[in-house]
Amino acid sequence: MNQNFVIIVAAGSGSRMSSDLPKQYMLLDSKPILMHTIAKFAEANIQAKIILVISENMQTFWKEQCKEYGFEIPHQICYGGASRFQSVRNGLRYIQNTCQLSPGDVIGVHDAARPLVSQTLIENLYQACCIENPAIIPAVQSSNSVRLGNLKESKAIDRDQVWLVQTPQVFEASLFQEAYKQQEESTFTDDASVIEKMSNGLTIYPGDYKNIKITFKEDIAIAQYYLNNTI
Repeated sequence: MNQNFVIIVAAGSGSRMSSDLPKQYMLLDSKPILMHTIAKFAEANIQAKIILVISENMQTFWKEQCKEYGFEIPHQICYGGASRFQSVRNGLRYIQNTCQLSPGDVIGVHDAARPLVSQTLIENLYQACCIENPAIIPAVQSSNSVRLGNLKESKAIDRDQVWLVQTPQVFEASLFQEAYKQQEESTFTDDASVIEKMSNGLTIYPGDYKNIKITFKEDIAIAQYYLNNTI
């Protein structure tokens, strides 16, 4: 039976929040954002082993939060690096050191600050990932007009050809391991870009507009609205 894993990347500082507390530890619906995120993967019917990548200096704080909020969902912790690429690679190394990976196993990577990801989307992405389609990324089409360029010079492009990428991004384990042997590049803004560097094809899966990434303080209010109005 194939194994499923998810690396939840939570080592960021959340500098755009203008707060000393990284955004993943801020409260949403009376508990830390990160707890919502972990719970979505625990509740999804994928039986994924959860690897949480955090900053080493936040380990004690996270353990105190788990105790304070009675958070007991099983997860393993490893430490992040100086960049997202390095943090994901550390999560992968943790998996490699603790589990025997086989072809057909699936490794997903998810942003800690996307607590509204639906269980259905998670399950569908993992189900879609296989040897024949080893790289699946969720994305939604832009609803806004789009221009390409800079402040002085730009041109309109067809928004129907523009996709806004989300997480979790899921990959067949052999491909994922090979991709993370590469040297880090500045263009590696997500895992799809790492895979793409190997000239590997990516499959886009329809994402969810509610699967927002909490980046600014007002995003917490938006996320709370979605939680309050879930049908």
